[in-house]
Amino acid sequence: MIIDISSLTDMFSSIGSWIGALFILFLILSASVKVVPEYKRLVIFRLGRLAGSRGPGIVFLIPVVDRPISVDLRILTMDVPVQEVITRDNVPIKVNAVVYFRVMDPARSVVEVENYVMATSQLAQTTLRSVVGSVELDEVLSSREKINHELQKIIDERTDPWGIKVSAVEVKELELPDGMKRAMARQAEAERERRAKIISAEGELQAATKLSEAAQEMEASPITLQLRYLQTIREIAGERNSTTFFPIPIDLLRPFVEKAFGPNADKASSER
Repeated sequence: MIIDISSLTDMFSSIGSWIGALFILFLILSASVKVVPEYKRLVIFRLGRLAGSRGPGIVFLIPVVDRPISVDLRILTMDVPVQEVITRDNVPIKVNAVVYFRVMDPARSVVEVENYVMATSQLAQTTLRSVVGSVELDEVLSSREKINHELQKIIDERTDPWGIKVSAVEVKELELPDGMKRAMARQAEAERERRAKIISAEGELQAATKLSEAAQEMEASPITLQLRYLQTIREIAGERNSTTFFPIPIDLLRPFVEKAFGPNADKASSER
């Protein structure tokens, strides 16, 4: 059996050509067909000009001519580094925050700004220092929701030309100087003492009012005083005391005094 070497060489050469052509075709198809997820968009530049955004799904591109840039549309969470701020009442504090934002216009986020994540981070830092530095420390501590809303409003307005939507800004931590912490602790302790004294005074006032009402009730009904007298004796007798004191109301002695000195004895003694 005679094998023609030249024919085999031609056959292998033909197969290699087909394989090379298929490989080149695969490269062209992989460069011209992109599968874009639901949460991303492709911003297409055709010969340097903006051709719009594409996606989601299958996107066909012209190799060499089109240059795609992928943009994520999901909400991004960005930590603002700790900023040293001096409040309006000259108190140095350290504060940081977190920013939630997302891309609403992919084309503008690529064309209008070089790096929208870095730009938003720098803008959030400067805005945080500006807003916190324009208020007093008490307002920073008590009106955090107001400060968060103001931060979100300012950052959202300035990032709107970039196609960015800032949904929320939250101040995370607030670090005070040690001297200010001790002063605030003393202030809180003094405030608690003031409230305790007010509550005690209000209790004394209510007790005095009730005692006055009870005295008026007893004066109007003498039998009530007698019942209270018997109750007091019962309470004293219930205790284990070696000596028992029996309080005697002055009214019980009044008949004897009048019989001995006359009905005007009290009046005469008071005049003397």
